Amino acid sequence: MSTFELPIVRTVPLASAPQTTKEFKTDQEVRWCPGCGDYAVLAAVQGFMPELGLKRENIVFVSGIGCSSRFPYYLDTYGLHSIHGRAPAIATGLAVTRPDLSVWVVTGDGDALSIGGNHLLHALRRNVDIKILLFNNRIYGLTKGQYSPTSEEGKVTKSSPYGSLDRPVDAVSLALGAEASFVARTLDSDRKHLTETLRAAAAHRGTAFVEIYQNCDIFNDGAFDLLKAPESRAQYTVPLRQGEPITFGPENEFGVVRAANGGVEIARVDEVGLDAVLIHDAHAADPSQAFALSRLTNPETLAYTPLGVFRNVERSVYDEQVRRQVRETIDAQGEGDLTALLRGKDTWVVA
Repeated sequence: MSTFELPIVRTVPLASAPQTTKEFKTDQEVRWCPGCGDYAVLAAVQGFMPELGLKRENIVFVSGIGCSSRFPYYLDTYGLHSIHGRAPAIATGLAVTRPDLSVWVVTGDGDALSIGGNHLLHALRRNVDIKILLFNNRIYGLTKGQYSPTSEEGKVTKSSPYGSLDRPVDAVSLALGAEASFVARTLDSDRKHLTETLRAAAAHRGTAFVEIYQNCDIFNDGAFDLLKAPESRAQYTVPLRQGEPITFGPENEFGVVRAANGGVEIARVDEVGLDAVLIHDAHAADPSQAFALSRLTNPETLAYTPLGVFRNVERSVYDEQVRRQVRETIDAQGEGDLTALLRGKDTWVVA
């Protein structure tokens, strides 16, 4: 197929028959530490993949470096274990040149938000048609327990024996600030919520960014217990449901309301009234409310953490625009001469 024949809109071939979870499992031994949250995420992804109804050879998982980046070995699709932080860049190349592929990125908080921060930023702002799963365990696990970009201030680790001095990155705030068209957060241990979030991300045209809080039971065990323990999760997690008031608590006694400074804050529903509680609208063109919701979370304790889809809007898709531009240029000027381009006038000889 020549360049100008590439379809503009992504069209991934469907499987000829229904598939099962077993078909997406490889014969490779899954090698993570016992109890690692990655096992739960892998099981959810393997269980969800058949829903797509796509041929396995037209699904690609691209990873960088880190514990989560072993994912391609364990999914019987095509996969690419790439280099540190560069998975979004490699996935962008695939998405632009292969509209017959469903392209997924698996990365971690260290891989994506440190050395890979710039690549992540530009994939998000360009709205490339890829799905990015960021596993956030708030620690460097593969390299044995150094503090990461998402570790809380004062975190004592091997690389910060007197406590980290860095303020943690909020991955959802960063994605929203980069004008990502789809941004969500979920938990490794909540299979139902995780699968629902993956389903929404897969249906989105453009970059879908999903932060998954994932437990590292060796180097940062219990980091998300406040959001998981039966006695505290209802009190401190804020579920985001499209078109519904943002309420939470064991009896939905708390709500998110507009603050005097223009942001958002938490109030008792019986004191302010249900009408004062904000209605969640992930489809709003203006991301300011979604961003304000991302700032509710206490970065030290993770108290009052919104979970769900923060933003889901339609925007022009980068790879479609590239293919359209190439086709229009070829139609108008004909196919170019690569050799002539490389040997163009803007060259010189160094004596």
